[in-house]
Amino acid sequence: MKKLWGYLKAYRKECVLAPLFKMLEASFELLVPLVVAAMIDTGIAAGDKTYIMHMCLLLVALGVVGLASSISAQYFAAKASVGFAAKLRHALLDSIQRLSYGQMDTLGASTMMTRMTSDVNQLQNGVNLALRLLLRSPFVVFGAMLMAFTIDLQAALIFAAVIPALCVVVFGIMLWTIPQYKKVQENLDSVTGAARENLSGVRVIRAFCMEEEENKEFERRNEKLTRLQQKVGKISALMNPVTYVLINVAVIALIWTGAIRVNSGALSQGQVVALYNYMSQILVELVKMANLIITMTKAAACGNRIGAVLSFKTDQLDGELEPETRRGKVEFRNVSLRYPGSGAEALQNISFAAEPGQTIGIIGGTGSGKTSLVNLIPRFYDATEGSVLVDGVDVRQFQKNALRSRVGVAPQKAVLFRGTIRSNLLWGNPNATEAELQEALRVAQAEEIVRGKENGLEEPVAQGGGSLSGGQRQRLTIARALVRKPEILILDDSASALDYATDSRLRGAIASMKNRPTTFIVSQRAASVRFADLILVLDDGKIVDAGTHEALLARCEIYQEIYYSQFPKEAKSHG
Repeated sequence: MKKLWGYLKAYRKECVLAPLFKMLEASFELLVPLVVAAMIDTGIAAGDKTYIMHMCLLLVALGVVGLASSISAQYFAAKASVGFAAKLRHALLDSIQRLSYGQMDTLGASTMMTRMTSDVNQLQNGVNLALRLLLRSPFVVFGAMLMAFTIDLQAALIFAAVIPALCVVVFGIMLWTIPQYKKVQENLDSVTGAARENLSGVRVIRAFCMEEEENKEFERRNEKLTRLQQKVGKISALMNPVTYVLINVAVIALIWTGAIRVNSGALSQGQVVALYNYMSQILVELVKMANLIITMTKAAACGNRIGAVLSFKTDQLDGELEPETRRGKVEFRNVSLRYPGSGAEALQNISFAAEPGQTIGIIGGTGSGKTSLVNLIPRFYDATEGSVLVDGVDVRQFQKNALRSRVGVAPQKAVLFRGTIRSNLLWGNPNATEAELQEALRVAQAEEIVRGKENGLEEPVAQGGGSLSGGQRQRLTIARALVRKPEILILDDSASALDYATDSRLRGAIASMKNRPTTFIVSQRAASVRFADLILVLDDGKIVDAGTHEALLARCEIYQEIYYSQFPKEAKSHG
């Protein structure tokens, strides 16, 4: 939590003014019982209507000034809390963006979403209430007790006895519930994760008629969260009735004592009413304080979770070099990769070299490590053993942004962002000209997509590219990678939704580019890699063979099995 207060530094003025205005309001509120007592003892007792009228006007004035102070306090508290939450979200997103892929895999997307939304909102509410009530409520409680001592010492002893008892109840329940609220937020992560999976995979769920099973799983997680929330809620709910019981016992004792002392002439009726009003103020403020503590307890748990993310340091240290030469040569030297939390190696002892402008095909069965291999080039992951070199320099020595500016990636899952076709293409190069955009579209075989849209490049794109077909999304993501004019182009199974003719034209267009990039084509299709300069055949994280299509077809059983399963006619003629 201590790390988070730094984000309030820009709102020092608001953090001072909000409590000050609240205590100013409380000061006027503490004067009200004295005015009422004077009205009863002087105005009503003597039948002085003018005095009563003056006291009524004074009460109105106190109310108006108190309201103005309250509104001012609310304004400053809201400004500080909302600004604090905005800065915190920016810092949280920046911290998450700096994490490596491995750390993101370990933490999980659902918990990151919960911390950026629900946790930050809880913290914002906690800051808002703290600025308004953290000083005001204790000020009113102890101020009412001191005012009671100025009226009558014996009656005020009741206040002195009940306030410590109330503090024990309030802070005892707070200490009891803080660990529980942390568990609530952790279970909320689980529910958020289930909802996210169901929403992102809704088509698959419906295709396999798994709605009922997923509903049951979601209900199970939701019921677990509900039970925990109910448990914490029951503990927190004890606060109000227990404080009400203590206050009402104190009120009974106060009225009893007051009646006796009025009868003896030690107190006036107005003073008893004033003491009762002070006790009522204490009751109201303690209820507010109870709600404040519940909110702050939640905020503290959420703040610790947010602080944990902010304290994460990336396990990928940035290099210092900027590329001096830009040829696009890539070399793997005895590279192995093990994902965090995984015992088995995803890649083992990978070695090969890709010369500038060459096309490298990577093929193999599902889970053979094809995507893992190409993810090492732009440092999405770091090799656990060996070295990946670009133009003779280990990629770990480059500045990450400088390295990635040289690499164009069309990922396995085609992801487009809400906006327009133009705005998505400009992710590759924000300064790209119209001619460069058109050239990228031509090479990616995506010109017809733009021509077929009423608004051309300004055609709106839904979140995730939901308004486009799978093949259209893939071609636009390839175009986005080409807009960057990379020296190294990675096509990670990014033509799987394309027909063979379009796939062939795409590869031909890339091969005929003026500044042809070193291209890595990851594919399940033998047709997509057969014309590559070098084909790597992967199996269980190892390169089992490497060579041209003809050489592999002659000697590599795994490649033969993949190729002939896709071209059975050639298998018969070969046989």
